Amino acid sequence: MTADLARRASAEFAGTGLLVTAVVGSGIAAARLTPHDVGLQLLENAIATALALGALILMFGPVSGAHFNPVVSAVDWWLGRRGGNGLTATHLGGYVVAQVAGAAAGAVLADVMFGLPAVAWSQTRRTGGHLWLAEVVATAGLVVLIFALSRSDRTSVAPAAVGAYIGAAYWFTSSTSFANPAVTIGRVFSDTFAGIAPASAPGFVVAQLVGGLVAAGALAWWYPTADRTAADIVIPRARQEVGT
Repeated sequence: MTADLARRASAEFAGTGLLVTAVVGSGIAAARLTPHDVGLQLLENAIATALALGALILMFGPVSGAHFNPVVSAVDWWLGRRGGNGLTATHLGGYVVAQVAGAAAGAVLADVMFGLPAVAWSQTRRTGGHLWLAEVVATAGLVVLIFALSRSDRTSVAPAAVGAYIGAAYWFTSSTSFANPAVTIGRVFSDTFAGIAPASAPGFVVAQLVGGLVAAGALAWWYPTADRTAADIVIPRARQEVGT
């Protein structure tokens, strides 16, 4: 692993980990603060997640692009193959490993901060065609949004726009918008409000990958030159690092 990839991967590890910490930690806090109002718990969880995601994109974007999501990274690699400026296959592998490992570490961190067992497999079953469809929609919308912002030179608003989308998708999807295979895997490690049972995770991950394929097709139709800005996903890395 080169020093450049190690630096980027460490940013993806930390960013994805802190994102999952925000998701799981705010879910625990919400369940404790408003134990008898599930709707309010979801609102609290959604707001905290949206705000944290925006802040983390600002924090780690200049280092790695702040993908925090294997589907985003995979679509970036796919489009970059045509434009010659996205992630390489080696970088894609490094990103995905870092994202999944970071997500698991983030869930453990949240559990420990709230005095819970470091690892407690979630018992929350989330399965069914309607939930998988919701994950396809949530993931496809997220990916199209990110690449549309880059292609139209509006990456400066990505932290707010991506955070707003995820916050809203908590409510307009039946699955509460995981939209991220790494985050899905991380949430398996916490038997709390935001958790997902291990047996339910594969269905969500498959649906998210399908969402990525849908997004790639939509981008090819709506933004046929999106590959030209693949290096600027989610927000541009520092200029001296772009394309390396």
